[in-house]
Amino acid sequence: MTPEIVAAPGDAEREAILAVLVAYNDSRVAPGKRQPVAIVLRDELGAVAGGLWGMASYGWLFVQYLVVPEVARGRGQGRALMMAAEAEARRLGCMGVWLDTFSFQARGFYEKLGYAVFGEIADYPPGEARYFLSKRLD
Repeated sequence: MTPEIVAAPGDAEREAILAVLVAYNDSRVAPGKRQPVAIVLRDELGAVAGGLWGMASYGWLFVQYLVVPEVARGRGQGRALMMAAEAEARRLGCMGVWLDTFSFQARGFYEKLGYAVFGEIADYPPGEARYFLSKRLD
């Protein structure tokens, strides 16, 4: 085998790499069901204007994306999305939720909801930081 940099990587390469990783992980721990979680915010025309995307696996929900349109911020939409995600995580049998955010995003918002920082990457991006937070649901 030889390493090859793919000039324009796409879903096919991602899925092929992920399949090998998932097979390895599942050989080391009890295979777990992976359940995508999507909670959307719709505008007055019914179009998706924001929301939450995550993946439940190994007993935890990972919130990969959370976005509230700027015009709707400060009105409880983010909190509603997170509460719905936690409820869905419980329904799926998850023991907790984890996520990441940047210093210029919403660390304080998540901490107000009971999330605690468990990791940080300084200068990612330069002059900022990336934080990893979690909250146990049990």
